[in-house]
Amino acid sequence: MNKTGIAGNFGDGVRSDCRVTVELAASGGIKLDVKSKVQALYGAAIESLAREVLAHFGVAHAAVTIEDAGALDFVIAARLESAITQVVDTDRQFLPDMLPQNRYHTEKDRFRRSRLYLPGNTPKLMLNAGIHQPDGIILDLEDSVAPPKKDEARILVRNALRQIDFYGAERMVRINQLPRGLDDLAAVIPHNVNLVLIPKVESAEQVQQVDAKIAEIAAAHGIEHPVWLMPIIESALGVVNAYPIAAASPNVAALAIGLEDYTADIGAARTPEGRESFFARSQLVNAARATGIQPIDSVFSDVSDMDALRRVVGESKALGFDGMGCIHPRQIAPIHAAFAPSPAELEKAQKIVAAFEEATAKGLGVVSLGSKMIDPPVVKRALRVVALAEKSGQQSAVSGQRSAISNQPERMKR
Repeated sequence: MNKTGIAGNFGDGVRSDCRVTVELAASGGIKLDVKSKVQALYGAAIESLAREVLAHFGVAHAAVTIEDAGALDFVIAARLESAITQVVDTDRQFLPDMLPQNRYHTEKDRFRRSRLYLPGNTPKLMLNAGIHQPDGIILDLEDSVAPPKKDEARILVRNALRQIDFYGAERMVRINQLPRGLDDLAAVIPHNVNLVLIPKVESAEQVQQVDAKIAEIAAAHGIEHPVWLMPIIESALGVVNAYPIAAASPNVAALAIGLEDYTADIGAARTPEGRESFFARSQLVNAARATGIQPIDSVFSDVSDMDALRRVVGESKALGFDGMGCIHPRQIAPIHAAFAPSPAELEKAQKIVAAFEEATAKGLGVVSLGSKMIDPPVVKRALRVVALAEKSGQQSAVSGQRSAISNQPERMKR
């Protein structure tokens, strides 16, 4: 075991973070050196928290340095825990309180138009992400975290799940590629993760491994709500196996594609036109629709080109996708606008909903529009289009339709 542990980040450009150094000693008690940009206001509070964390882990003799750049308590505690666990063999955790507003769960078919990726080891990007109103916020433990920082990112993400207000966004974590990702699950599942993204999936067995591990952890912690899964297909083999991956578990809520890795795997350059990925994206949409889950498109990497983003999102919707990834908050609003129903789509859906309401009022077992019979799945899709229009801010277009959505029979809700 090392005698010195170091965790966190400090230096030019670092905000809302800190670097912690813990050097064990044989005697002499705790020698604590706090260097903070907010020393006058919070120096004493930082020192008090540090002593509390050190005592929690049974560290009685050590030289501890905290170089603070405006970190919140949950970040300081995470960095201290990371440094301590490098020098102390312990299974203990120092858990901050869970915010009451973070205890919600999500439905399998909730809207997932946008999912905002946030690096799991960069707290400044996490703190206010929810105010941008993405449908989902992903705390990423995979590609955005350097290999030497994986363990400390896991602790920071755990604390973030407990202490950051997500403002109702779906609470997502992207774990590392298996088998390392199974260790990530033990750290984050007890802290009310709504959905887990599984990277680089190539077989149904990988999804089932994750599902089984989550079930094991949930049973140990008395977790009864489902944790949804979103496998990410990023290779030629994954595309070939898209259907069995989508069907691997009832907890698979969506199937996503990662085009950067996919195009590299097939030996093609990713282009703005996307011809090189048309087959893969179509395969993924088909597999998702065949299994009744949501197809989710890749991220758009040029955060400065909003016109190109709108064009790409339009093509994504035309292919049948329900949403796509974001790497910057400014991409959220254009994505939501592009995935909103068109006037023609909304008008058609409203007619179907009106026919459904009329049939329900008359106690009829079938729904018809003119001379055409309408199957329950069609009605369900129409209800979803109306609900999406309302969520997209088209309230005037959906007035009078809310009762149809809230009062639809159970067979339509499933």
